[in-house]
Amino acid sequence: MESVLSSPDGCTAGLVVRLFGPLTVARDGATIELPQSRKLRALLAYLALAPHPVGRSRLCELLWDVPNDPRGELRWYLSKLRGVLDEPDRRRIETQGDTVALRLEDGFVDAIAVATAATEGIAALGVERLQALAKLFAGDFLDGLELDRNPSFNSWLTAQRRRFQSCHAAILEHLVIGFPAGSEEVSAHLDRWVELAPFDARAHAALLANLAERGQFGAAEAHMTAAARLFQSEELDFEPVRAAWGTIRGERPAAALRTLPRFLPAPAQPVAIAPADAPAENRHARLAVMPFVEEAGVRGGLADGLTHDIITRLAKLRDFFVIARGSVFALAEKAIAPEDAGRRLNVDYVTTGTVRSQPDRIIVTVELIEVGTARIVWAETFERRPDDIFAVLDDIGNNIVSSISIEVETVERNRAMLKAPNSLNAWEAYHRGLWHMYRFTQSENELARHFFEVAVQQDPTFARAYAGLSFTHWQSAFQRWGDRDREGALAFESAGRSLLVDDHNPAAHWAMGRALWLRGEQDGSLIELERAVDLSPNFALGHYALSFVHSQSGDPMAAIGSSDHSRHLSPFDPLLFGMLGARAMAHVRLGQFDEAAEWALKAAARPNAHAIILAIAAHCLALAGRLDEARGFAAAIRKTMPHYCADDFIGTFRFEPDAAALFRQGARWIGLG
Repeated sequence: MESVLSSPDGCTAGLVVRLFGPLTVARDGATIELPQSRKLRALLAYLALAPHPVGRSRLCELLWDVPNDPRGELRWYLSKLRGVLDEPDRRRIETQGDTVALRLEDGFVDAIAVATAATEGIAALGVERLQALAKLFAGDFLDGLELDRNPSFNSWLTAQRRRFQSCHAAILEHLVIGFPAGSEEVSAHLDRWVELAPFDARAHAALLANLAERGQFGAAEAHMTAAARLFQSEELDFEPVRAAWGTIRGERPAAALRTLPRFLPAPAQPVAIAPADAPAENRHARLAVMPFVEEAGVRGGLADGLTHDIITRLAKLRDFFVIARGSVFALAEKAIAPEDAGRRLNVDYVTTGTVRSQPDRIIVTVELIEVGTARIVWAETFERRPDDIFAVLDDIGNNIVSSISIEVETVERNRAMLKAPNSLNAWEAYHRGLWHMYRFTQSENELARHFFEVAVQQDPTFARAYAGLSFTHWQSAFQRWGDRDREGALAFESAGRSLLVDDHNPAAHWAMGRALWLRGEQDGSLIELERAVDLSPNFALGHYALSFVHSQSGDPMAAIGSSDHSRHLSPFDPLLFGMLGARAMAHVRLGQFDEAAEWALKAAARPNAHAIILAIAAHCLALAGRLDEARGFAAAIRKTMPHYCADDFIGTFRFEPDAAALFRQGARWIGLG
């Protein structure tokens, strides 16, 4: 296998599986005719890339939408694959217990060769190896192999295509740097790089440098015009490319090509860990809250108080760096415009606002501006009756702080997704992890874990990244994607590291509270979660976690209150389905089955709601007597988990005995008992 990987493009001996372009299998240079079934090819590809044996249930969930006998069909497909892959002295389809594995250690798989190179670090590979890898990309990964009505497989396929496109772009980038500037090889690689990554500013900068080296300045200017229109059409910042072109024109282009500005944004998809030889500055996002002004431009009074309160609360979240009050007020005294102040303070975001007091209402307008692009990221107007002015301002401040935190996180997540994974710093890797984490599928959870690990490797003092890592282990335990005890222990360990790094970070206590819940330590869990919201009253996830724990065996009225407060703080939260689901379970414990059903339906309607949320809906609807709707949810669950029952549902949570008995009763009425 090692010799094959050293020259993958020349591999003809033995078994060869090619996943780039249409899937093909060859033995000793002769192509093997595969059955026409697209599902069989999908099964082959998935097993070929699986790092570990795969459960039959997972394969059924992946490849069948509404199967009659998924396990029977799976056995048939596996028998067909044996006919294609097995040899008299070697069986490559290995089944053990309830798992299936494809053994190709003595063969060659093009996608595995690329993935292995990415793991090693593409920047460390020589030109010959890079050339060999580039030749493997005969087309898109599994070109044309989408499956109708199979969202699970198609989601996996999309993720793999993104991953390998990013690998391909990284290979081309290092080939460009490795070849003499102006050579035909460089030109071909550049054209393909720009085609793969049309919004990668570094690719455009490299292409411009190559054209300049060859004396084709007219072509370079034409490319600049076309690229600028492309970026403008997507509302992306083109100034870094324009600045790079200015540098290229003023230097030796060949030198510019070899020292491409690494700060340029580079869209790409998830691949392996960033090479150790390409560190990036671990600079967190920076925010300045400029003093709010009263009506007619006057500062002071309520406006200054609200500004101070917002700065303090944002700092307590410990999400990003917040400029101290003294600095922003000093600049405001000099009548410096907010955007100019943002540039002077070297921040990424500036918040501005106005306060108008009228006899019957108070009106606060606020804007969050991205300094680099002068883009308004978020704007809102709050109107309240001034019955209790301090309570009103407290409520408005809560909304502003939560919204700023959410909007900055969203922008940073999206920006991280538009950068090459091997160029991410710790902050960017953390936000890339959040992007994947909030998809709530097993494969995305694994990607999230990978990027959180990148973040803590680059910055061992990054408390929030440890908390994110704990969350991924918690999800694996909660969703039964891995061994519950092992994943729970890892969730606890990561949360502990987060606390050791920053005991004042609410996310660290949130992670520990959830990990203790997994261990069955409810009292300790509630203590940690209360500490999280004491440290930062605006930490919506802390309030949600309190609701989650109380909804099962604590105080159900407290659960409802915490659920409502978490949704008030973060009405569009990625975990909104959980906030709604926790309230539904609390209503069950209060005997309010109709209310439980309504809240559970709202939770299940969220686009990222997973199977456990659907199970909450099924049980709550059953208890409310809405049996047809409940059976519909039960059927939806069993499409992906054919043997799901009440034991699975109750075993997921930690209900008190009376609540467990109620849910079992509901399960019996809809065939999940």
